Amino acid sequence: MKGTTQNQKGFSLVELLVVVIIVAIVAAIAIPSLLASRRAANEASAISSLRTIHSAQATYFGTTGGNTTYTSLAALGTSGLVDTVLAAGAKSGYNFTAAVGTPTSVYCGTAVPTSTGITGTGDRSFAVSQPGVIYGIAGGAAPTCSNTTGAITSGSPIQ
Repeated sequence: MKGTTQNQKGFSLVELLVVVIIVAIVAAIAIPSLLASRRAANEASAISSLRTIHSAQATYFGTTGGNTTYTSLAALGTSGLVDTVLAAGAKSGYNFTAAVGTPTSVYCGTAVPTSTGITGTGDRSFAVSQPGVIYGIAGGAAPTCSNTTGAITSGSPIQ
């Protein structure tokens, strides 16, 4: 019997394992940064949405509200002052509210992440009232807003 040599083409098992390990290391480095970027983008979107809510409330107050009344988030959507996604109360991983106080010349808009933590949608909650200053606070609870004065008593002003 004569020995025949076969020309084998392809990758060996060791070479394939090395490639798999390198891909796993790159993924382990990149995924936390990707999640942090997503949380930061969601927080920026929430801040922008609160600016939109504040502008819509000011417009409503000066027109339909007769300089005496603010309104709910749903009514802002019905009036065409905010988009339908924001009027529904959830956008970009945050839940939004716009509560009218007593008297109705006071309102407080809040943005709370749907989940917090490393894989959450955000790390901070935000609030805005009639002066237009946006306040932020770490965690899943919105900054405290007075129902009678609209003063935000917790959190720090961010803009």
